[in-house]
Amino acid sequence: MTHTQRFIYLVAAVLALVSCGNTKGKKQAKAAQTQAETTNQAEAVVYFTKEITPESLIKIYEALGKEATGKVAVKISTGELGGHNYLSPDLIKPLIDKVNGTIVECNTAYEGSRSNTAAHRATIAEHGFDKIAKVDIMDEEGSIKIPVTDTTHIKYDLVGSHLANYDFMINLAHFKGHAMGGFGGVLKNQSIGVASAAGKAYIHTAGYTTDVVDMWNHVEDQDGFLESMAAAAQAVHNHLKGNIIYIDVMNKMSVDCDCDADPAEPKLQDMGIMASLDPVAVDQACLDKVFNMTPSEGNDNTDLVERINSLHGTHTVDYAEKLGLGTKKYKIICLD
Repeated sequence: MTHTQRFIYLVAAVLALVSCGNTKGKKQAKAAQTQAETTNQAEAVVYFTKEITPESLIKIYEALGKEATGKVAVKISTGELGGHNYLSPDLIKPLIDKVNGTIVECNTAYEGSRSNTAAHRATIAEHGFDKIAKVDIMDEEGSIKIPVTDTTHIKYDLVGSHLANYDFMINLAHFKGHAMGGFGGVLKNQSIGVASAAGKAYIHTAGYTTDVVDMWNHVEDQDGFLESMAAAAQAVHNHLKGNIIYIDVMNKMSVDCDCDADPAEPKLQDMGIMASLDPVAVDQACLDKVFNMTPSEGNDNTDLVERINSLHGTHTVDYAEKLGLGTKKYKIICLD
């Protein structure tokens, strides 16, 4: 059997054994999947489950096969006061408990309920996150610079100084729209989300300023902003030496981000959870799921697709792939 024939056989075995809804042959499928991954490193594995429960979140984490060790940061968005689409504390608590994780966040670069540490902690308490885990506002004591591979726009990434305290990160993103980036998934959660307030200004202005007051006068370079996000996400990945797992939860998918205090009501039904060791692949898989669905009454992707397209949102994923952070080529392994 030639190398090519062997790879085709292995991939066919995976698809046959773990197609969605098929619960048979999981052990054989896992073995075939491992061999297929070894044969063709260019294609990423993205795990998927339709179930959005605490149990399914743990199940998809375990499927990734990369144990969170050392001091574990769980990066989420704690959500703006008034918003209601952020990930529920009840949903994420069992996973955080399992890995003995600390919820991590950074302050925002806009005026709101999370623009300074005191207000941010009050919002965290209002939303109940401090009741389920330790919460660390990573830029409470300032920023540190970490190197970027791509210096086209930003010359470094400015992150919360407490990032240096962690060995491993679970990038636990809520997939949804965004008023500036088009959409928010793991790439945004790891770039804007891990950046300090000053670092957010630096990314939003494509390297022009770290001044959170002046930044709004310099946000005209949309592609530069998106490319800066990709570069910053890669910087965090490299800083942690790849000790990151990537999870996108596709529920309450408004066109507006959790940073919006008055988000539009979602028009899409919940889709499930995607997870991968590759951030580009998992965001691309979520985008494909949203873009390729057929709208129906009570389940309409039109507004979210328009939001993403109007802001060239997919460019973040394209550019992250160009930088070598991951690949848009993937195969889905369904856990249902």
